[in-house]
Amino acid sequence: MTPRGTERPLDRVGSIKLKIGLLVGVSIVVAALVAEIGNRAGVSGLLTVPVTVAAALGVTQWLARGMTAPLREMTDAAGAMATGDYSRRVAATSADEVGRLGRAFNTMAVDLEAADQQRRRLLATVSHELRTPLAAQRALLENLVDGVVRPDDEALQSALAQSERLGTLVADLLDLARVDTGAAPLDVAAVDVIDLLVAAVGEARVDGRLVEYTVSVEPADLTVAADADRLAQVVANLLDNAARHAPTGSTVAVRAGAQGADRWFLEVADAGPGIPPGQEEEIFRFGTADDGGGGTGLGLAIAAWVCELHGGSIAVVDDGAPGATIRAVLPRAPRSAPPADRARTPAPVPPAKETPVITMPAGAAQPSGVVIPEERSFLDTLFADLWPERGLVTAPVALLGSLLVGALAALVIPDHDLGLGALLVLLGGGALVLSRSVRRTSPWTLLSAALSAGLGSFVVLRDAEWLAVLSLLVVAVLVTTALTDARRLVPMAAGAASWVLAAVRGLPLLGRTVTSTSRHRLLWPVLRTAAVSLVALVVFGGLFASGDAIFGTWVADLVPDWDWEDLTLRTFLLVVVAGLVLTCCYVALNPPPVERLALPEAQPVARAWEWLVPIGLVVATFAGFTVAQASAMWGGHAYVRTVTGLSYAEYVHQGFGQLTVATALTLASVALAVRKAPRATVRDRVVLRVALGVLCVLTLVVVASALYRMAVYQEAYGYTVLRVLVDAFEVWLGLVVVLVMVAGIRLRGRWLPRAALLSGAGFLLVIGLANPDAWVAQRNIDRYEETGNLDLAYLAGLSDDARPTIAAGLPEELTRCFGWDTSGPTDLLEWNYGRARAAAHTAPADAPPHELGCPAELTAGAS
Repeated sequence: MTPRGTERPLDRVGSIKLKIGLLVGVSIVVAALVAEIGNRAGVSGLLTVPVTVAAALGVTQWLARGMTAPLREMTDAAGAMATGDYSRRVAATSADEVGRLGRAFNTMAVDLEAADQQRRRLLATVSHELRTPLAAQRALLENLVDGVVRPDDEALQSALAQSERLGTLVADLLDLARVDTGAAPLDVAAVDVIDLLVAAVGEARVDGRLVEYTVSVEPADLTVAADADRLAQVVANLLDNAARHAPTGSTVAVRAGAQGADRWFLEVADAGPGIPPGQEEEIFRFGTADDGGGGTGLGLAIAAWVCELHGGSIAVVDDGAPGATIRAVLPRAPRSAPPADRARTPAPVPPAKETPVITMPAGAAQPSGVVIPEERSFLDTLFADLWPERGLVTAPVALLGSLLVGALAALVIPDHDLGLGALLVLLGGGALVLSRSVRRTSPWTLLSAALSAGLGSFVVLRDAEWLAVLSLLVVAVLVTTALTDARRLVPMAAGAASWVLAAVRGLPLLGRTVTSTSRHRLLWPVLRTAAVSLVALVVFGGLFASGDAIFGTWVADLVPDWDWEDLTLRTFLLVVVAGLVLTCCYVALNPPPVERLALPEAQPVARAWEWLVPIGLVVATFAGFTVAQASAMWGGHAYVRTVTGLSYAEYVHQGFGQLTVATALTLASVALAVRKAPRATVRDRVVLRVALGVLCVLTLVVVASALYRMAVYQEAYGYTVLRVLVDAFEVWLGLVVVLVMVAGIRLRGRWLPRAALLSGAGFLLVIGLANPDAWVAQRNIDRYEETGNLDLAYLAGLSDDARPTIAAGLPEELTRCFGWDTSGPTDLLEWNYGRARAAAHTAPADAPPHELGCPAELTAGAS
């Protein structure tokens, strides 16, 4: 959205080719500059790459604002013109070919709209306003010719009144012509409502329609300030409309009364067929076709225009009675002239589909009352169907909150190990995202938030970095699933991808938010003042600090000890963390409709054997493997060595990885079979349940075999964290297989993906709380006590979470060989329960390991 009087960055460039060249060149230069700064400062590529891409995208978005917007607007406006809507305008402020084309388009649209307005005004006023008094005169003359009415003074006076009304209506034609210029005044005077209605009913009876009229006013002496002639137009048109649709012999009721202290109502009700549903607003628009009652369909539109001219409104009232009831609500003391914006909307023109806009060239004076519409960016067009944006204009809270979280990360994470500072960043970002989510109160979102908080707490509970990384990956899946409300596997994957895509999809919202803050009367002046003051302080402070030793010492004591490389690292970290939080906030504010994504509709095979034979072969293979496992267990070590030439430990280790892969592939095979197997008959469903049930049971046998193999291998060669994690993963796969069997009972598994994710997150939470490094260390110590075998080098490589267990389980002469650092956390920001506990339960070695007679694996490389 471009504010009035504001130019876009490249608006003054007179060539679209030159604009594109500048856009590409500047983006490349900025990207190269940012990448070089990161490389020279030694910043990791994990931070340099996203910041470089973000900088290039930001510059591109800033420079490209509005370059092609007029072309897209012209396409939409041309389509609207094809349907008769000439009110569309193009926002064209640039000096290039596109801008000139947009201004020419606006000129053409203005001319076409003016011509259409004149045509509509002519047809509306002449066809309707002249018809009613002419019809009344004709009826009177026919009655005079037929002898029904005597040519006395009363009849001639009525004819004269109609002629006078014709003269008044001709004057009204001139009034309507002046509406377009905002000069349609009201001749306001005191009007006795009951006299007005009685006179209008008297004129309505002249047309000879066989209906009765009733008039009621409460209070009876109700007097209002209004233009009597225009108000008479409203009553006459309402009565004419009611009489044309009312059945013969029915009654048309005219009611008026006070409504509050400053308004009054006028109501006309008939017993006709009523207003068709959905057309309650259409009947007040010019050009509405009549249903055959003999009218042109313009009377109610003129009545609506007169009501708006008085500052009131008119609408269809649904009071439950048969027929149609139309009520006008008017002020008791209207303004003498309508407001400029209302007067500039001519009565005969149908409502525009969008707000009319006239955009002047850059630097030109803008006319009063012009509204600049929100510009629809290229990204809005690109994602219109895939990821529409619903009602978002700006997001200042998300932007400011993300910057604060990024600044917090830049302050507390560098030069600190994972600990309390990292947890504060995670909690701050999570709280901001949850507060912005449109689904923040749903049970699944709250459960995901609780699990995410538990998994995120491992950065301060455990020293093992692998556990923190794995937990954060699972947290990312939980967060995106909760924000997008994904329930199936494909939507879950799309929800995770939306976090990345939001960096592009959210650019229009980011641009609108930044633009809106630029109009803040206090914010930008404060920021500019702070920036200029900071630059002045750095420049002059640096000069004086380098020129005077005492002043330099004072400055050194006040300024944080950040060198250029450290400052660059913190800047990059601020951008990356703020970007991650901001993109997640966009997903929370405008979640993509991922549930619309799905695999192609399943096409079951025509014959059952087409899916049953492949699944049967897989089942047979699983059965053969089960028999092989049974023979190995019954035959023992001797049988295994005789058949394979391997020891039992080598035999069980040989195929563990393959068994894990086979378990995962079985789940894919089950999903494929469910899609391809026909389920039209009871027999089809029974066969599907039996076949897949047998396969799942055999898969559980494979899971048990894999776990048994790993147990035997660990007893023989020792425990490691990786082996324990693989065990846990295999157990989780087995649980998923059980869930699949439960879903197969009713052949409904919509809940299955979320249940699998929930169980996986729960497994990881339990594993982290169980302290896996300490558990592995204890198993190895127990094995050492039984066999005398111990991998000291592996124990020395475990995290600080294992140190208390090692110190308590091994003899002191061995624990002294590890040479542990017992300094503990340096400050509160990197406080970690695992490291603090390790420092409290261990003691430093008083000599290097090679001087203490330690095993060779611990003294290798030691000085």
